[in-house]
Amino acid sequence: MNYQNIFDSHAHYDDEQFAGDLKELLVSFPESGVCGVVSCGVSPETCAFSVTLSEKYPFIYAAAGFHPLNLREAPEDVENALAPFFEHPKTVAVGEIGLDYHYEKETRVEQLVLFERQLQFACERDLPVIVHDREAHADTLELLQKYKPRGVVHCFSGSVEMAREVLKLGMYIGLGGAVTFKNAVKPVEVAAMVPDDRLLVETDAPYMTPVPFRGKRCDSRHIAYTAERLAEIRGVDTQELLDKTCQNAKDLFGIA
Repeated sequence: MNYQNIFDSHAHYDDEQFAGDLKELLVSFPESGVCGVVSCGVSPETCAFSVTLSEKYPFIYAAAGFHPLNLREAPEDVENALAPFFEHPKTVAVGEIGLDYHYEKETRVEQLVLFERQLQFACERDLPVIVHDREAHADTLELLQKYKPRGVVHCFSGSVEMAREVLKLGMYIGLGGAVTFKNAVKPVEVAAMVPDDRLLVETDAPYMTPVPFRGKRCDSRHIAYTAERLAEIRGVDTQELLDKTCQNAKDLFGIA
């Protein structure tokens, strides 16, 4: 397995699972074919960490946003809290933002307010968004249709019908390790229908590790296994898929 142009459009290298060997891991990426990574913030602290990481490694880019599961950490003045991160040239998206009704359904109203304010922030500045949607498909789609942001619905878990609506908005679909799981149904159906120019690949590292490493810590090198499965589903060459998804990520995030 010797692929190039692996662009991981969604990872979390601030996670404590990487605390012991982060530098050694990241240094190894270029020789493993990883050309780009978007490290996503979910709180003020992790946004700052991602920006710092992007300064140290040429292939890492930052995204800054307040995740629904970090609702209590989000500053009251969301817009002014986010703005400084976007003074840095390698902060390329507002994210990870969105809705999560799996763990936090009781905070639904507060989540909706936080998500909407961050969508407004992104649209006012013409910034792409990285959207988290877990068991909140209807509300997520409603707000995306209202604001029509540029961006990606990451780790897409909705139906083919929802994917079509997201694609109508000009947004991208992000797919990761879930397409390799034995019980995967919706991700496989979606993977088969997303147009070539609207597909991104991701890890959500350290989570969502693809088969055959499921249960272990995930990192950007594991995209190779996800890409092989996606290529099989779509009937294309794996390197061709990686080349295209790399270009898609660069197009979305404005990377030369």
